[in-house]
Amino acid sequence: MYAYIDGKLTFKCPTYIVVETGGVGYQIHISLNTYAALGSAERCKIYTWLHVKEDAHTLYGFADEGERKLFLHLISVSGIGPTTCRMMLSSITPAEIQQAIVNADVALIQKIKGIGAKSAQRIVLELQDKLKKEGIESLISMPIHNTIKDEALSALIMLGFGKQVAEKALENVLKKAEGELTVEQMIKQALKNL
Repeated sequence: MYAYIDGKLTFKCPTYIVVETGGVGYQIHISLNTYAALGSAERCKIYTWLHVKEDAHTLYGFADEGERKLFLHLISVSGIGPTTCRMMLSSITPAEIQQAIVNADVALIQKIKGIGAKSAQRIVLELQDKLKKEGIESLISMPIHNTIKDEALSALIMLGFGKQVAEKALENVLKKAEGELTVEQMIKQALKNL
């Protein structure tokens, strides 16, 4: 529902922050990773995810898009909820979590409080192929000034194509292109090659 919230950081502690924007203060639950990334900033742009339950609506915040992506992958695993994901992101960095999943390092994942042997194996089993397909670069923040090619690549990845396959298809489109192409034209031509 909310992609991000940009505003004045009015309160910060290791478990949550309050960001004021438009006269409204949003309480956003964060990981220690995000807490460290915020530093002493007075303003912040925090990427969010809204968890809706019968008895509560809870906002979770992330320092960058990559951390949010990993969080969404983790909560898709059966038996892993937002609180457990936040614990994971507080224990080790998102890059270390992704590397552990890709390398099937069940022992490292199991060291995280609240993650047992079965949960660690389930995380690896369900996410290893997805994260291998996306590549470690998927956790790097999206550039602020996307090129047309970057936007087309992002769209193809969102459609489910692997990063390397999508990049190759876009390179072929650019080689054959005569003049400037719009994002839509690049995507349509790349889809014909995929």
